Amino acid sequence: MRDLRRLLSLLGAGWGWALAGVLLSAGVILANVALLALSGWFIAAMALAGHGGPMIEYFTPAAAIRGLAVLRSVGRYGERLVTHDATFRQLSALRVWFYERLEPLAPARLQGQRSGDLLSRMRADIDSLETFYLRVLVPSLAALLCVPLLVVFLARFSFAAAAVMLAGLLLAGLALPLLTQRLGRAPGTALAAARGDQAAALSALLRGYDELLLDGALPRQTRMCLEAGSTALAAQRRGARIAAAGQEGAGLVANLTLWAVLLVLLAAGPALSGPDFAMLGLFVLAGFEAVAALPAAYQALGEGLAAARRIFEIVDLPPALAEPARPALAPARFDLRLSQLRMGYGDGPAVLRDLSLSVPEGACLGITGASGAGKTSLFNVLLRFWDYQSGRVEIGGQELRRLDGETVRGLCTVVAQRTHLFNTSIRENLLIARADATETQLHDALRDAALLDEVLAMPRGLETLVGEAGQRLSGGQARRLSMARAFLKDAPILLLDEPTEGLDAQSETAVLGAMARLIKGRTCLLISHRPQALRLATQRLAL
Repeated sequence: MRDLRRLLSLLGAGWGWALAGVLLSAGVILANVALLALSGWFIAAMALAGHGGPMIEYFTPAAAIRGLAVLRSVGRYGERLVTHDATFRQLSALRVWFYERLEPLAPARLQGQRSGDLLSRMRADIDSLETFYLRVLVPSLAALLCVPLLVVFLARFSFAAAAVMLAGLLLAGLALPLLTQRLGRAPGTALAAARGDQAAALSALLRGYDELLLDGALPRQTRMCLEAGSTALAAQRRGARIAAAGQEGAGLVANLTLWAVLLVLLAAGPALSGPDFAMLGLFVLAGFEAVAALPAAYQALGEGLAAARRIFEIVDLPPALAEPARPALAPARFDLRLSQLRMGYGDGPAVLRDLSLSVPEGACLGITGASGAGKTSLFNVLLRFWDYQSGRVEIGGQELRRLDGETVRGLCTVVAQRTHLFNTSIRENLLIARADATETQLHDALRDAALLDEVLAMPRGLETLVGEAGQRLSGGQARRLSMARAFLKDAPILLLDEPTEGLDAQSETAVLGAMARLIKGRTCLLISHRPQALRLATQRLAL
């Protein structure tokens, strides 16, 4: 229930559209019931009139039947339009809501999460919540509106028949849905978990294909993908069987209720005319449309709540660093000073022990050291991704812990060995650094990064798509594009993490030329073991 209440609260500003969809759905159900019931009465009355029975005025019921048919069709179209629009709005809002809570957790609290599983939670699990609104919320609220009206109408003719119909509706619309929801909880949970495993396995297969192939692990990873897919399919089949059984059970209850109501009406004696008898029989049968979707709805609720729990598990994680209650203003100067810094990850041993250093504003410190010596950990501290246990870190005389993370990261630009490029255009990848950059500023940044001529030579120029993880660009082009971002952001502190690693000689020369221009006038920390890159440093530190 806690997860359900929280899920309802996420509808937020979309309640207007959601309620409009519910009202339209209820209106369509009532129009359909009225259409079938009135049609039954009209056909029976006309048949009796044709065989010498009482004459009827048929213009009014004929017009009402046409009106109800039009109303049902138009209402059904409007209901689908509104409910799907509301669903897409909710999916969009949920993804933004999830990302806004995910971002403060990166990278420290998400380090143990598989990227494919996170992607699955952001896409597949949130997509599963589509079923919550379309298949759970709308049918449930529509049934809640329609059932009392249907029972009250039938009670005007027979209280006993109304009681029988109410019992049938409760059995088909409450008991069976609760049973299917209970039975569907396990396969729904298994399906949500299996989708995450499948997404993680596929992500590892696609992103690490070359390494898996070289290591001989490709068959194993492929087998993991197939097994995860089989598990997801098996869970989906189990859920589908339960939903189908619930729907068939609801149909059986509807038919049994029809016979029971007819018997009650017959036992009541000749008070009802033949047309009324036909009308009420079709009325009862059509009335079960109000609850027909509920068994599948509550079976889908198990899957939706399992997906919601997977999302809540992530967003409920506390951030690794607590932001200051009253953040200090950004510093006016940008020299760096560390005193007796001690930093480790969790309960593990300290990675940085009693580290002290000083980098004057505008100077460049070259940092070397073996793998695991703490070079990247130093960057993690400076970017406020990880906290330190003791010591002091200052930027321009301001203690780092007194500045909020957004301020600190706004002062820094990072150029790393593996800078992520999004699967979109060169222009969009540059605008990440400065969203309001003009065409001239984009060209200047690319020119400073020694990349402008190459970009302009491409058929689509700035609109060229870089591909998944920048695969359509060479290693040197991708590295220089990340430098163009740095030129565009124009932050006073520059953090370079192995910026020339893995490049051929020609690409390294081009990147080094861009680096020389980039570090001018900026406080710079350069991690590298390449002599050519370290020549740009004004001082060096070996960890």
